[in-house]
Amino acid sequence: MLTLRLLSVTSLVLLVGCSQVVSKSEALGEAVDANKTVEAKEKIEPKEPKTSIEPEVLYTLLTAEIAGQRGQYDIAFEGYLIAARKTKDAKFAERAVQIAMYVKDNVKTNEALDLWVKQDPKNQTAQKIATLLAIRSGNKAVALEHLNAMLAFDPDAFESVLLELTTVLEKENKLSAITEILDALLLQHPDRAEIYFMQSLLAIQQKDNNMAELKINKALNLKPEWDKALIFQAQIAIFANDLKKARLLLFQASAKYPKNIKINKMLAQVLVKAEQYKEALDIYHKIVVNNPSDVESQFAEGLVYLQLNQDDHAENIFKKLEEQAELKYQAYFYLGKIKEKQGHIKMALTLYDKVSEGPFLFDAAISAISILKNEGQIDEASSRLIYLQEKFPKQKIRLMLIQAELYSHQKKYDKSFEILTKALVDYPDQKEFLYARALIADHLNKLDVVEADLKKVLAVDPNNAQALNAIGYSLLNQPGRVADAEIYLKKALDLSPNEAVIIDSYGWLQFKLGNMQSALSYLQQAYAKQKETEIAAHITEVLWASGKKDEAEKFFNKVLRESPADEYLKAVQKRLFKGAS
Repeated sequence: MLTLRLLSVTSLVLLVGCSQVVSKSEALGEAVDANKTVEAKEKIEPKEPKTSIEPEVLYTLLTAEIAGQRGQYDIAFEGYLIAARKTKDAKFAERAVQIAMYVKDNVKTNEALDLWVKQDPKNQTAQKIATLLAIRSGNKAVALEHLNAMLAFDPDAFESVLLELTTVLEKENKLSAITEILDALLLQHPDRAEIYFMQSLLAIQQKDNNMAELKINKALNLKPEWDKALIFQAQIAIFANDLKKARLLLFQASAKYPKNIKINKMLAQVLVKAEQYKEALDIYHKIVVNNPSDVESQFAEGLVYLQLNQDDHAENIFKKLEEQAELKYQAYFYLGKIKEKQGHIKMALTLYDKVSEGPFLFDAAISAISILKNEGQIDEASSRLIYLQEKFPKQKIRLMLIQAELYSHQKKYDKSFEILTKALVDYPDQKEFLYARALIADHLNKLDVVEADLKKVLAVDPNNAQALNAIGYSLLNQPGRVADAEIYLKKALDLSPNEAVIIDSYGWLQFKLGNMQSALSYLQQAYAKQKETEIAAHITEVLWASGKKDEAEKFFNKVLRESPADEYLKAVQKRLFKGAS
């Protein structure tokens, strides 16, 4: 017999990965949504008690089933409740709770829930719902009673239950209530590390790092070998942007418990975050040697090899991971990156196209389009872009930027400008669109648009070094605007002193100001960092203007031989050397 399908009471599942930073955005399943439509029917198979169900009870259950099927929830509720009381079977009480919650009847929910808890006091779900409802109604004494029961019956699950409740209550702005209840619970159980741990988590959610540290230290005093608490102690330091302290804590924990994989993984992650790649690699390598089936650590090891530019080692790892179902698409993606870096374009494209699902699907598709664009296969790139726009509507902004870039690559600047202008109608304050249109406007000599768009970017992001550099460089080449350009370029250099393009702009500024030696110094510094033809052209111009024409020509010809088709160099050649080669 088919009967009413009731939505599950709760789906309170929240995994706290010991090797990951705890995030307050992780969510548990929410309570029943009465606005949802019942989509199907669910067969109820009452668990038969040790003795046969009496005919009267069986009739009550059948009546409840039919009532539920017809949407007569009051009758269904009473039927299951009567059956629960007569049979003392908690499954019927649980079903009564489901019905009451579905129709959002708090009185009936509490009535059925009381019975469920009495009949099955060790049931975690029943205690969890009872705690949540008690907190919602402001009955802290009852909530405390249920938390005490959970702590007594299932101390191992106590922490996860509290995490689930905390996530729900945070959404309802009721964290203060659970904080007070935990304080009361601690007075009754001052020796329970789990309570201190939860207080530490709550403190982090409330951005109280000092309290979080105090509480986690108390938890560790009670359970000094608790790896989760040791890791969270380091995470608190990370939240405070103190990587040095996090690293020290994890080094100490690892020295104390060298075989603890969770601690060692967290230490490796912190070292990666601190850009100490060699040290991180040593740790990942030891983990993999001792745990050859740990494919996630193998993958992390491969990524660290990439950071160290040891592509051969990374490639060997990713090739092995092609055989692992859960990681093969990620492996294809990074193998594609390696082949692209090596100049094996066709192989890279093949590998990107093998990424048919998983978290790297979009990035692989974009990488493939970038290759096609650079190879001059614009039609194929455009075709793939149209497909992506249909498949990934949430990536609309990024895809529109790529479309504008495709036109720009073909020197169809009018088309690119048109796309970005239309995009700005829908997204008038989108920084990426404004910045991109400013660059295209520069090609079209729309200098008023360049300045206006970049000023809009800086209005919302005043420390955007790229925008500061772009507007400064644009003004630098306009009559009478050198002083204005200097303001922007000086700030850009202060913000990004190691950025080659910005150093080049500042060097060009010095040239415009007549400071030849300073100009040459900055420009040569920029060229050492990034051998771009425009920077080389600037060096040539400064040498030429300084009277070092032979040195300028020698330097220029060397650069030209390396990039004979570069249009910027050709323009300089025509203007300064009149056909020299």
